[in-house]
Amino acid sequence: MFHVLQRSTAIVGIALICSISLLLGGCGSDKAPDVSGIKVELKTQNLEQDLAVLDTNHIGAGLVQLQGKYPDFLNFYLDTLMGFKIMGNYNDTTAGIRLGLRLFLTNKDYRGLFDTVSKYYPNTKDVDAELQKGFQYTKYYYPDYTVPKVIYLVSGLNNWGAFTFGREVVGVGLDMFLGPQYPFYRSVSLPDYLNTHLRRAYIPVAVFSTVYQNQHPFLAEEHTLLDMMIQKGKEQYFLHHVLPHTADTTLYGYTQAQLEWCNNSEPMIFNFFASANLFYAKEFERTLRYVNDGPNSTGMPAQSPGNIGTWLGYQIVNSYMKQHPDMTMQQLLATNTDAQKFLEDSKYKPR
Repeated sequence: MFHVLQRSTAIVGIALICSISLLLGGCGSDKAPDVSGIKVELKTQNLEQDLAVLDTNHIGAGLVQLQGKYPDFLNFYLDTLMGFKIMGNYNDTTAGIRLGLRLFLTNKDYRGLFDTVSKYYPNTKDVDAELQKGFQYTKYYYPDYTVPKVIYLVSGLNNWGAFTFGREVVGVGLDMFLGPQYPFYRSVSLPDYLNTHLRRAYIPVAVFSTVYQNQHPFLAEEHTLLDMMIQKGKEQYFLHHVLPHTADTTLYGYTQAQLEWCNNSEPMIFNFFASANLFYAKEFERTLRYVNDGPNSTGMPAQSPGNIGTWLGYQIVNSYMKQHPDMTMQQLLATNTDAQKFLEDSKYKPR
């Protein structure tokens, strides 16, 4: 019913104009279409604020009111996302309320989390504006696309960055975008290599990544690394076009130094995969490390980023589209061409 995009791919940000973005890691796209005439009315709700003001002596009655405001989503949040198992029984004697939700709302550490989110996000107007612009670009490429509602929430640092609930709702866990300096990320064992994903600026990337993955689900099982690289490259192609003014560092989740290393090492990166016969490997332990976030890429210099297969996949997809200038993005993303043929047709040559 829903597709979840967790932290490693989840958080986007405030778009910068191209001249600034070039200084910070490059612009997502040099020629963005004019979408000012495309009407998008983005609807957002702040579940984290509604929960924070519940009367903890009468939680059940408060949930009855919230159920009218979040008719399907509230139970998903309470039972599936948070695991309270209230199951629609909004009675203060219910174990899920007594032992779960009430603790979440009254424990000093969780209250501190709510307070921190409130401090960093007293409102979400700036994030809303970036998401609305992204949905305008999405509708430019997909005129029939139905823009989902965005519901902001707090997940208790449970690694829910952005996720979809059906196709009607995108959830955004604001507690996963408090900046890498937030001290309690270490207490829940989030590794340092995810610091770039913990920033406010990453929220739009997280949102539109999960939008893409919901529209184009992909099962890695029985696929080669090249298959996964091209799929990830298509996702990046989508992101570069619906967030055209976002820096490449943000789109990839790289540091500036990591992005520069990739741009300066392109032939070596390609030859590494070719010489090690990795393009056609299917073993998860060999392949997933190159298309998932990590401290670096196994077998490459320490300054290499993790998830380097996504970067290389985008270079291949971008080359493919240059060889097929009449192909639309819809056609590209709907194409299930054999990966080897796709690579050949791209005429990709490392620079």
